[in-house]
Amino acid sequence: MSRELQHAVAREYGFSSWPTLHAHVTGVVRDQTTHPLTGTWTWDADGSSIVDEDAPRHVTLSIDIGGDIVTIADVTVDGSGREQRNVNTIHPDGKERPQPHGYAIAATWVNARVLEAVGTKDGRLEGRVRYEASDDGTSLTLSANERVIRLRRR
Repeated sequence: MSRELQHAVAREYGFSSWPTLHAHVTGVVRDQTTHPLTGTWTWDADGSSIVDEDAPRHVTLSIDIGGDIVTIADVTVDGSGREQRNVNTIHPDGKERPQPHGYAIAATWVNARVLEAVGTKDGRLEGRVRYEASDDGTSLTLSANERVIRLRRR
């Protein structure tokens, strides 16, 4: 298959290149239950320099990957102790899909360890999120709206 055709196939499935599509497919096919992002991840702000009251003080993410669906359940506690719970069902195919809480999410795999998502509400950009599992699988870097936190596998 020519490089141009490989690139076209990868782009059709929401990947930036043939190597990223290949890495995703081989990683997912190898063992769905041990996908690098699958699991429960936690972060606490103890010792963090974040002082904004609306900033998270505790985050728990539960990520499940089944076939072409990624389910992310999150519990976030802010500086005032308010707890917020969300569940997003994500199809990482690059297509925008509505969520129960009024947002729409479009997501794509960057490679087998990185998922990127864009959230919109009423057609307006609300945020970008990147989930990146470490090479050794012990941490997850969450980058969202200019904040970066590193969660640990629980």
